[in-house]
Amino acid sequence: MAIFVTGSTGYLGSYVVAGLLSGYRDKLNLLVRAKTEQGARERLWTSLQLHFDFPKFIEYMETRVRIFRGDLTNEQFGLRDDEYHTLVDTTDSLIHGAASLNRKSEKQCLNVNLRGTLEVIQMARRAQDRHGFRRYSHVSTVAVAGKRKDEVVTEDSAIDWERSDYDPYARTKKFCEHMANRWLPDVQKTIFRPAIVLGDSRRPETSQFDMVQAVHFLARMPVLPLRPQDKIDIVPANYVGKAVVTIHQKDAPAHGIYHLSSGRGSQTYVELTDAIAQAGGMRKPVYWPWLGGPFSRTVNWAANRKGAVGHAASLLKVFWPYLDWNTVFDNSRVVAELAEAPAKFATYAAGLLKFSRDNDFRYPARPWPANVGLEKTAVGRASA
Repeated sequence: MAIFVTGSTGYLGSYVVAGLLSGYRDKLNLLVRAKTEQGARERLWTSLQLHFDFPKFIEYMETRVRIFRGDLTNEQFGLRDDEYHTLVDTTDSLIHGAASLNRKSEKQCLNVNLRGTLEVIQMARRAQDRHGFRRYSHVSTVAVAGKRKDEVVTEDSAIDWERSDYDPYARTKKFCEHMANRWLPDVQKTIFRPAIVLGDSRRPETSQFDMVQAVHFLARMPVLPLRPQDKIDIVPANYVGKAVVTIHQKDAPAHGIYHLSSGRGSQTYVELTDAIAQAGGMRKPVYWPWLGGPFSRTVNWAANRKGAVGHAASLLKVFWPYLDWNTVFDNSRVVAELAEAPAKFATYAAGLLKFSRDNDFRYPARPWPANVGLEKTAVGRASA
């Protein structure tokens, strides 16, 4: 039997897959969107090279991984009947991490997050009915808490259906949790809600840059329209990946929902900017909170401009509500479960920003080696 993982070619998904492969013995069923087998392998290699060299990657592909080429939003993932039945029959747990992070597109969030999650839930339902199902793990987001201000939010108080949501992403992810709870009542479920996931506390390399660019833009501003003592809940990707993998593999986790966050240990803006300025040799910014309104309106205007400024403004427009809410998410559950708190962003922010700037906010992915073709990796459709 195997663990079915969605989102394996994404940033967080790569941490989950790498953690499962390096720390456990389970086989993995991976859903990958690609036209060819080689294309699927190359997508996985681009994602997983953050974690493995090529020989180790090939070893895992040949011995532990079965690829199912499909699309989350298609019925039965677009697989042939025999492929889909194989997926159902060989899967005894799953980690659903695939999602659209496009906070501006209602259409894309509805399509990927809602329709895609519905397909995943139906697959889990069929597996439970056929042979029993060990666990359904769902990667959600702290944004399901809706509009907040100056709060510490616990897992059980996060969802309040009377609250408004900031964006389509938060709204659809909240409903995804609801669907899993309603349609898989007899399946053990674990809901993971990451906060702002930013970088890796062990190394400067990253392949996700949107939020990094927003932080870079703010770090370069001489005046910040924020309250210096407000906290921002940032957690490193390696901590999130470890939490998802570790708790998913436990026979009896203590809770059904976990905030993967920095919680009350989240740092203030002034702590972050002081650390970044000191490490990068930059001048510390001045804080003028009264500029928040004019700044927000300026960002909204600039987001429609072209060029680097317009791109940075469009990112800030998306993330601004989460920068201004001074809300953190209690993480005592996951800290107790792992016996470990996440690293503070200030301890690795400077290296992350330097790597990102040095590479023009693009990951320098290594291509598939020219002398290694599909025939040498013994891959077949829906098999490995």
